[in-house]
Amino acid sequence: MITQVDDLPVYYESYGDGRPIVFLPGWGNANGEAQAVHEPVFGAGRDRWQRIYLDPPGTGRTPSRPWITNQDGMLDVITRAVDTIVGDQPFALVGTSAGALHARGIVHRDPTRILGLLLRVPGVIVDRAQRTLPEPGGLPTTPDFLAAQQDKETRFYLPAEEQADLEFLNTIQSDVTTYSLSFDLAARLDAPTLIVTGRQDHITGYADAWPLLADYPHATYAVLDEADHNLPIQNHTLYQALVTDWLTRMETADAR
Repeated sequence: MITQVDDLPVYYESYGDGRPIVFLPGWGNANGEAQAVHEPVFGAGRDRWQRIYLDPPGTGRTPSRPWITNQDGMLDVITRAVDTIVGDQPFALVGTSAGALHARGIVHRDPTRILGLLLRVPGVIVDRAQRTLPEPGGLPTTPDFLAAQQDKETRFYLPAEEQADLEFLNTIQSDVTTYSLSFDLAARLDAPTLIVTGRQDHITGYADAWPLLADYPHATYAVLDEADHNLPIQNHTLYQALVTDWLTRMETADAR
């Protein structure tokens, strides 16, 4: 499906009916990986949610545009696309890695519209040199784990890289000033929140997300062992249990 933002066709896929949940992928990734991870949660009894998986500019089936020159421009397109797709109704947000940065930017604009927030391996500190990262190593080296990791790379990340406009994305990402948002993302959100990080995440880490709890008084914060920036790899059951709890908390709050 396509929604138009000025001269830019923004591609998304939508499943189910009900309250919208918008999924925002990591930098350079398309919507397929988030679908594979989250759709199994929406089985019997979870038919009240419309799941919307978005391809940001320069990723998947959404092209880039030269007038998008920084992260503010990326967020503006994503926000306008979401507004067009969901209309005036409240909605929930799921952001992975850099998508978590975009999700928090949308929350900052108007927290009262947000039913819930899920941040998976969130990017918090944009400057890589300033991130708190774990020591290298610590992941399983069993054949099953390595095979599952390679399968995810082959099925999702390599195809997304082939589709992406890497020159466009790298130009923004190469400079902290253009890769950062120009405003403070701090904003109190009283809706159910879930933050899931990986103990062996050597890209965004896990410690830098802990201070976000000050903004989210109803947040569950999880650090999964044997999990890196690509989580979940083999721990799908644990991750999906956390997501299921998040959905239940939103449904309970919605029924009050």
